[in-house]
Amino acid sequence: MRSTPWFNLYFWKELLLFSLFAVPLESIAKEMATSTQHLDSIVLGAGCFWGAEKRYAAIPGVVDAVSGYADGIGVAPHYTAITAAANKQNPNNHAEVVQVVFNPEVVSLVAILQNFFEGHDPTQKNRQGNDIGTQYRSTILTQSATQAATAPQVLTEYQELLSQAGFGAIVTTIKPLDRFYPAEEYHQDYLVKNPLGYCPDHTTGVRFAATEPTPPPVDNQALLQGQHILVIDAPHCPFCEKFKQDVTNAYQGTIPLHFRQAAQLQGLTLKTPTWATPTVVFLENGQEVFAQQGYMNATTFYRLLGEFKLGKTEAFTVAFEEGTDARFCRQYDLFKDTPDGVFIDKLSGAALFDTRDRFNSGTGWLSFTRAVAGAVYEKPDNRYGMQRVEIRATVSDIHLGHVFNDGPNGLPRYCINATVLEFRPR
Repeated sequence: MRSTPWFNLYFWKELLLFSLFAVPLESIAKEMATSTQHLDSIVLGAGCFWGAEKRYAAIPGVVDAVSGYADGIGVAPHYTAITAAANKQNPNNHAEVVQVVFNPEVVSLVAILQNFFEGHDPTQKNRQGNDIGTQYRSTILTQSATQAATAPQVLTEYQELLSQAGFGAIVTTIKPLDRFYPAEEYHQDYLVKNPLGYCPDHTTGVRFAATEPTPPPVDNQALLQGQHILVIDAPHCPFCEKFKQDVTNAYQGTIPLHFRQAAQLQGLTLKTPTWATPTVVFLENGQEVFAQQGYMNATTFYRLLGEFKLGKTEAFTVAFEEGTDARFCRQYDLFKDTPDGVFIDKLSGAALFDTRDRFNSGTGWLSFTRAVAGAVYEKPDNRYGMQRVEIRATVSDIHLGHVFNDGPNGLPRYCINATVLEFRPR
């Protein structure tokens, strides 16, 4: 009798398992690849899986992070089923989880579990912040004896740290994984696919000694007087980085802008929850006037800043409703003879026009032969039965005025509203 090759035995074994347990073939392939590459995986539930997946994927040594469902009985492993009102308090509901595939030679199981505990509030039962329901429970689903032994040890260590910081008991459950169901495709890499949003930050701020330290306390005394812009951000938040790139990196306005993490808000009076990052808060004498959670583009940011700094004034009407200053207005009289310097955007602080290019047109509006290079852009304006060319600020996108072709010596005449400008001596 001829012996059967070992790979045929393996094939029939896997086929039998597939027929008995209906395991998808792609799961078998992934398990085989994981074994071949000496990888390990663990399934973790820490509230909404969007932010958790992004956090785990950023860890060096993590090969893959997949959002999915697990630990449910009698509930379909689909988003519509687990979020249905009937299952919000169902103890047998699936949990939103992330399957973390990692290389133990690069990152340890302990480091993964420490990141898990630090990345959410494990003392909250069946919720994380405003996300309430059994699908948001904190859970560790183990796949080996080593994981089953290690997870309680890390939990105990974190409980000691939490207790020292004044937090209550950890409610995280630890149990063997029964089956992991990958979530729908639109949930995978959700924060990458949806750049207009926020990163939920439900962390306690308590850190293990060997990991990233808790952000140090910050003196907020300077924020208790006058107007300030406060941006609440967090490490590893892609929306925070995008907001910096698109908005705050170019901001040079006269209202100070500050960055803080949620654990660094001592002494400030805030009404808006601080768990969403970024959150932009407009402060007056240390108290919140209004705020907005989540990423916003420059146009939205400067609209809010306009409401905060300008109020319902003539300048606001000019900037955001394409209004026009009165001829020879007070601001024009202040600016028409200023010494050497530049006129800046009243909101962004970007340089717009130079006194060297200013001239007296006799029109009652500030006039220039050109703008600072790249500071403005032109846009057709056919309102009121006229054909004009509107001038808008590149950074803040506010309305500035119009440009005409009747300047001195054949040059253009930039006719600019003074109320949306500030002056900065050279």
